[in-house]
Amino acid sequence: MSPIIHGKIWRFADNIDTDLIIPGKYLRTTDMSVFASHVMEGIDPEFSKRVTKNDIIVAGKNFGCGSSREQAPLALKHAGIGCVVAESFARIFFRNSINVGLPIIEAVVDCKNYDVASVNVEKGTVTCRGKTYHGIKLPGFLLTILLDGGLIQHRRKQKQ
Repeated sequence: MSPIIHGKIWRFADNIDTDLIIPGKYLRTTDMSVFASHVMEGIDPEFSKRVTKNDIIVAGKNFGCGSSREQAPLALKHAGIGCVVAESFARIFFRNSINVGLPIIEAVVDCKNYDVASVNVEKGTVTCRGKTYHGIKLPGFLLTILLDGGLIQHRRKQKQ
């Protein structure tokens, strides 16, 4: 994956839980296209129809709280979300995101819906509206897993 992501901002509030990201009624499948077509349905039923590849979610505190479902970051990734930027993440969502290869950055960012932003995952920065915001840089080992595309791809790469 590229460490630089350019996309349109989708703004969300605090405490976006995993049921808002991918409602529980869709968890009986392993079809990623089903997850992608219902992503964020719990908060914005039209989101999956409007989101485009590499768009960026910017949220407040505690993004991904609720259950430990790995399907939440998978749904975002397969819908084309390039990165999630939030003031803070629920711990299990944070780890699941790294494991599935969904870029995340903890940062406070003053961007509006539909602004265009650039995220540098390696540096932990977000540039929007001519201003660069510095978030928390991922530790090297987590960044390596993320840039390899997630934990499974990382382990495969190590075996080569």
